[in-house]
Amino acid sequence: MEKQYHLQISDGDAGEYVLLTGDPGRVSEIARHFDNAEKIAQNREYITYTGYLDGVKVSAVSTGIGGPSAAIAVEELVKCGAHTFIRIGTCGGMSLDVCGGDLVIATGATREGTDREYLPDGYPCVSDFFVTCALEKAASALRKEHIIPNYHVGVVHCKDSFYGQHDPDSMPISDELNSRWKALIKSGCLASEMECSTIFAIGAARKVRTGGILSVVWNKDRERQGLDSHVSHSTETVIMCATDALRLIIKREFPQN
Repeated sequence: MEKQYHLQISDGDAGEYVLLTGDPGRVSEIARHFDNAEKIAQNREYITYTGYLDGVKVSAVSTGIGGPSAAIAVEELVKCGAHTFIRIGTCGGMSLDVCGGDLVIATGATREGTDREYLPDGYPCVSDFFVTCALEKAASALRKEHIIPNYHVGVVHCKDSFYGQHDPDSMPISDELNSRWKALIKSGCLASEMECSTIFAIGAARKVRTGGILSVVWNKDRERQGLDSHVSHSTETVIMCATDALRLIIKREFPQN
């Protein structure tokens, strides 16, 4: 099998279970949780490390920022045999009870961009139930141990333009952007990020399992309302939670390990 054009990996280079992250610099941090992790490939925004969790081959791969580059990574990993994906990312809180340092487990994501190349209008972008349950169980254990302050489970806003959200008033369609933001908050949207809808859509289209867990950096809406707006740039706990969840999945599927 020839190397995949963008990831520069071949069949057997990656595990069937993959932790995805946007930031290439975060991949080595994830790989530290693996046994015998090795850097397999690096090309453009894509870095691949492969190692083992409880004796099962797993990988950590960067996707870059946004849906189009994430789609390329997942598509090429599926071609190399991967079937279970967990996105590890960061986000901005939307709901007022979502604070910096919290974790958000995404059950679904709004339809915004790249996902429209995969699923018809009206079809939801949702995570795999089993993967989501593993993430919730892992997050619950971390909260009981006071390793994370809180976690939330629900729908996230997935956008294609970072500055469309962060500086909407500078855009020609500012009224539309601000109105949509308020409507999403009223609808119970927990947080805003940039890759979940694409990854979930590919999960449906390619019949693979996907999930997403995000670390909240801050919540600008809390700041606007004069509430405490703690800022957290650490990704240690979200990596820990995703790795623990992957161990739970592996334990269920390989009970002899």
